[in-house]
Amino acid sequence: MAPEYAMEGLYSTKSDIYSFGVLILEIITGKKNTGGVHQTKRSRSPSFLEYAWQLWKKGYALELMDSLLTTTNDSSWNADEYLRCFRVGLLCVQHDPFHRPTMSSIVLMLKSEDLSTLSQPQRPPELSDHDEEVTNDFSVNNLTVSRILPR
Repeated sequence: MAPEYAMEGLYSTKSDIYSFGVLILEIITGKKNTGGVHQTKRSRSPSFLEYAWQLWKKGYALELMDSLLTTTNDSSWNADEYLRCFRVGLLCVQHDPFHRPTMSSIVLMLKSEDLSTLSQPQRPPELSDHDEEVTNDFSVNNLTVSRILPR
């Protein structure tokens, strides 16, 4: 769900672009955008988008490639296509709706052979500028999750 819709109830075509970006990333990685990537009770695990962003910034985006894409006999899928889709997916999930591309520009980006024409994505909305300290979000009875956050 687009952050502007979740937080403020604002909906636009850019909200659909956000969802489309999540869908692209889910398809090419074979992972779902639910929960943390390596969630445990004691540690805060990065979300799917946060993890994808971290790998992208480190230059390891290929590590998230769905294994079915690399094991098929179909040689039409290659690393450049994967990285193009990955980058377009990250462009679609940028926090500011005005920075997200339009659907027509997404089509052009996906058709393009030249990766250098694509702009650099900005951080997805789940990320903070600093590493958060690990906290216990469970109540005393470990049955409910309680988070005290400002509105």
